[in-house]
Amino acid sequence: MRRETLRSANFRVFLTPYPSPLTFLTLFALLFALVGCAKEPPSYREQSFVFGTMVEVTISGEEEARARVLAGRVLADFDYLHRTLHAWEPGALSRMNAVFAQSPSKAAVVPGLVPIIQDAARLSDMSGGLFNPAIGGLIKLWGFQGDEFKPQLPDPVEIGVLVQANPRMADIVFEGIQFYSKNPAVQLDLGGYAKGYALDLAAEYLRAQGVKGALINIGGNIIAVGSRGGQPWRVGVQHPRKAAAIASLELHDGEAIGTSGDYQRYFELDGKRYCHIIDPRTGYPAQGVQAVTVLIPRGNHAGTLSDVASKPAFIAGVKGWRAAAKAMGAESAMLIDERGEVYLTASMKKRLEFQEKGLVFHEVP
Repeated sequence: MRRETLRSANFRVFLTPYPSPLTFLTLFALLFALVGCAKEPPSYREQSFVFGTMVEVTISGEEEARARVLAGRVLADFDYLHRTLHAWEPGALSRMNAVFAQSPSKAAVVPGLVPIIQDAARLSDMSGGLFNPAIGGLIKLWGFQGDEFKPQLPDPVEIGVLVQANPRMADIVFEGIQFYSKNPAVQLDLGGYAKGYALDLAAEYLRAQGVKGALINIGGNIIAVGSRGGQPWRVGVQHPRKAAAIASLELHDGEAIGTSGDYQRYFELDGKRYCHIIDPRTGYPAQGVQAVTVLIPRGNHAGTLSDVASKPAFIAGVKGWRAAAKAMGAESAMLIDERGEVYLTASMKKRLEFQEKGLVFHEVP
């Protein structure tokens, strides 16, 4: 796990999803250009590369030595979760996937995975199946279970076979300490859940330690703990086609924000972009959308919901995104379509401050 520590007394976090470390550094430079000479309380900031993305933990109002210990614990927990929930590298989840493939074979389950999988199943049901962590086989078929992606299309016949098999979270069965799948096509990939789950764990830990101000960012999924010297945290929403923010907003205690985009894990072939967000109904990457952002109010599992709720809206597209977000409890949401036009709810519009001029807006109830 790569870890870097940075500290500044004049630091304002401007957090966005990071397509690459280079893009991150570009955004970081833009951040300091925006902050200028603003007087803010000192913060300790530590960053790492976990869950396949840039991770940052910023703690405000603590002595540096204590903040370092707290941030280190959070990042160590993230690293453990990453190894445990990795879909294809050796770990607890990959062992479960091997058992699923031998259905109806049974095996003993790692106890800590049960509530995670049951919660992911609950959210999948809420989404009408658009959020479906059981389609790891499709994600692998498209080449997105790896660090590099080859610009090639899978065999349509293989796609059709997996879609027809219809793997669902409801196919997973727990019986005491054992588990199995009713469908051998089930292959779990919790990439659209794990980051949000990790946010909730980190926020809970820091609150229990008496931290009054912290901001945790996992690749653009962000949760706020307390405030920064009595003021809300200001965060940015990544522009899907530029190394900059398209908008910013104040994030209050307990709120979480998350973005799903077609610009982090994707490849292009014959002028068409194929991203890692797969529509389980068709077996193909969702099209027509560049990004979806959701803002989740303080409550139980706000971090998890910030990670999950954007996926169904992204897959549902321009025609169905609002209903999909609402079904997940995300009243404040924004979609950017393939032309760069912005669709957003009235409550989201009130919160965002856009940096770019000339945007086309569509406000929805």
